[in-house]
Amino acid sequence: MVTGLDEFTKEHEYLICVDSDGCAMDTMNCKHLQCFGPCMVAEFGLDARRAEWLARWNEINLYSMTRGINRFKALALILEEADAGGTKIDGVQDLRSWTDTAPELSEKTAEAMYAKTGQPIFAKALAWSRAVNKAIAALPKTQVAAFPGAAQALAAAHGGADVAVVSSANREAVAEEWIRCGLADSVDVILCQDVGSKKACIEALMRKGFTADRILMVGDAPGDLKAAFDNGVYFYPILVNHEKESWQTFVDTACPAFLSGHYGGEQATYSARFEENLKK
Repeated sequence: MVTGLDEFTKEHEYLICVDSDGCAMDTMNCKHLQCFGPCMVAEFGLDARRAEWLARWNEINLYSMTRGINRFKALALILEEADAGGTKIDGVQDLRSWTDTAPELSEKTAEAMYAKTGQPIFAKALAWSRAVNKAIAALPKTQVAAFPGAAQALAAAHGGADVAVVSSANREAVAEEWIRCGLADSVDVILCQDVGSKKACIEALMRKGFTADRILMVGDAPGDLKAAFDNGVYFYPILVNHEKESWQTFVDTACPAFLSGHYGGEQATYSARFEENLKK
């Protein structure tokens, strides 16, 4: 049964952390193209250069080494560029400072910043995020599905490891998607933006008694790799545009190596493949 962090109890010596959007779930494109970008344009009055800012949003979030960045960090980057380009965004530097320094970036902390500072930029960022969540919830269910092979791979892994979802997305949306798409039965705990960054989520899980050499982070974005390496744990990549093959390799090769204590010798190879694929 899927639980939250406080209720989660370690059952295996090994832990596999799995990102959601773009990794287990084929959701990155539809969410960014139809929800995140358009909601940003509407909330911050960027219609005059709509196509330009939508393209820039997609470049940052889908097609570059910032793929998978926290939503509030991406928002601050775009609004800073818009402000510098002549579209006045009041308070953008306060938003950028918050996203650069806050240990947790979530709707809860955005709301707290607005209460603390009274800066309208935080209220608008919160309104945007909530509009995004509403737009995502309204997407046709047929557009939100697991990548081929992900469910089978996680079911196989769950026999020898605890499995945690570690995502920067909204927890309620992640839980609904994983349950509906048949992945939740292979998951023990879900940690999302309400817990903190992915690095913080892995740190929290380590405090449950897992050692670094027995934790593997599975992800599709540079932030997943960084969160893993910052905690001294292993990383396995789901390669963009090669997701089905990546999950099959996980079942056939990577997961058995990890659960037998031999993944360390293969880490450099997987990391190189990941960076080469994303830079194409």
